[in-house]
Amino acid sequence: MNIQTFIFNPFRENTYIVSDATGESVIIDAGCLTNSEKQAVKNYIDQHKLVLKHLLNTHLHIDHQFGNRFIYDIYHISPEACKEDEFFITTMLENARLFGIDLREEPPAIGSYIIDNQEIKFGDTTLKALHVPGHSPGSMAFYSAKDEVVFTGDVLFSGTIGATHFEKGDHDLLIRSIWEKLMVLPDETIVYSGHGQPTTIGKEKKFNPYLV
Repeated sequence: MNIQTFIFNPFRENTYIVSDATGESVIIDAGCLTNSEKQAVKNYIDQHKLVLKHLLNTHLHIDHQFGNRFIYDIYHISPEACKEDEFFITTMLENARLFGIDLREEPPAIGSYIIDNQEIKFGDTTLKALHVPGHSPGSMAFYSAKDEVVFTGDVLFSGTIGATHFEKGDHDLLIRSIWEKLMVLPDETIVYSGHGQPTTIGKEKKFNPYLV
């Protein structure tokens, strides 16, 4: 598995392009906002001759779906996300304006809903979707047992956990989700979060102050 990380938009959100030896790929959380950020995504896909199969969203807060319209327009691939986060699409432009960001186009609708334990396949790779609500009601993580990685969005970070002061956030539910869905993964599993640097399940289990 090849994982390319981009840090995009004013929120310094991690966008991941994940591919394997077949050349098939997925984007996890397209946060590209500016023209240069969008071009960086396109250049990487073009240079590595990747075939984009899925546009996955861990959740639909604005910083994680800024680039969904661009990906949809260029590659004709609709975002895939949990239905419980769908309401964030309708409030996207309004919420962006609260941060001084003037978006001209509505984000695309969800093309297919992701459910808990769903297997998402591309090339020789399978990602298992894990429903981990709390940061948002529809937060999802994407886990590859073979590659020992999990993409957690804004649920779990190095040394901390996701904020829950957003609309429909729930701290107790977030803690329960982390313990029931993420802390049961092997300790060596590498955690790729929605912001910041990678960590491991074992490290967070031992040192994360919200979990010890």
